[in-house]
Amino acid sequence: MSRLVVASIGPASSVQDGGRFGAQRYGLTVSGAMDRLSLAAANTLVGNEPFAAAVEIGPFGASFTARDGAVRVGISGAPRNADIAGTPVAMDTSVTLKDGETLTLGFARGGAFTYLAIEGAIKGEPVFGSLAVNARAGLGSPYPRPLQAGDEFSVDAASGAPERGIELPKPATGPIRVLLGPQDDEFDEANKALFLNSEWKISATSDRMGYRLEGPAIKHLHGHNIVSDGTVNGSIQVPGNGAPIALMMDRGTSGGYPKIATVITADVGRLAQTSAGTAFRFKVVSMAEAQDEVRKFARLIRSLPDRLRSSDTIALNIAALSDANVAGHAVSAIDAGTWQVTAEP
Repeated sequence: MSRLVVASIGPASSVQDGGRFGAQRYGLTVSGAMDRLSLAAANTLVGNEPFAAAVEIGPFGASFTARDGAVRVGISGAPRNADIAGTPVAMDTSVTLKDGETLTLGFARGGAFTYLAIEGAIKGEPVFGSLAVNARAGLGSPYPRPLQAGDEFSVDAASGAPERGIELPKPATGPIRVLLGPQDDEFDEANKALFLNSEWKISATSDRMGYRLEGPAIKHLHGHNIVSDGTVNGSIQVPGNGAPIALMMDRGTSGGYPKIATVITADVGRLAQTSAGTAFRFKVVSMAEAQDEVRKFARLIRSLPDRLRSSDTIALNIAALSDANVAGHAVSAIDAGTWQVTAEP
């Protein structure tokens, strides 16, 4: 077997898969990837099951080194610069690291999370059926905590399969779609309108448990305490200070604040990939539309193998390119003699 060693990595990076299900009634949260589409795309690039365990890389940079043999990986999610020994690596492609080579990833641009899938998937001991890390609970495998430099994964040796790219639909734009409730009756019409008509930004203090929303204060009709009830990914609670919190993958399974709205399943990944400080709005949709969108999302996940394309890697000789006259004849903008053409008599 080969090894993939974490040479460097920022915070908010961990092993995540599709999540653990079936035990929320015991208070065990689901966890799993913040952006399920990007996880599935990265895994598809290297032939894994779509929701197999991979490395979820937070907004900061990271680097990984292959040891004891070649390692093949797939990269998808928030765009960022990537290279192997100075040779650029494109997003949404697979690439094979030779023994000793290091893949370096820069800061995320226009998103928050990038997924690094390893051919053959990450190996570990499932905890309640999943490797997904919940650092607060100390759950997950092979490291039940955020990743740090020096961690390593025992992985399958690279198969030598041709490298692939994947054609994903353009990221959706526009408001994040929500269903009102289930406790929207705890807010009057003016405050519901304020929630829907205002711009919101994600606070830098947000994490995988919840995204704190910065904007106007939302006032309750009857106070901020309710009998605790179940939550789902995308539940938007309004605590006593009126600042909404969108619950994410490491949320508690129940909560005692009124929930003014719920992000539809198809848009939870979009919300997760919204960078801190970026303004956005919410839009109410019907239950029928929410159900139709989640069916479309499921079809998209199933279609990912059909979206694979060959990925030709071309090594550029930068020195030779700089010596070549690729611009044609040089001219001077202030010397008409170098560019004016005299008409034939």
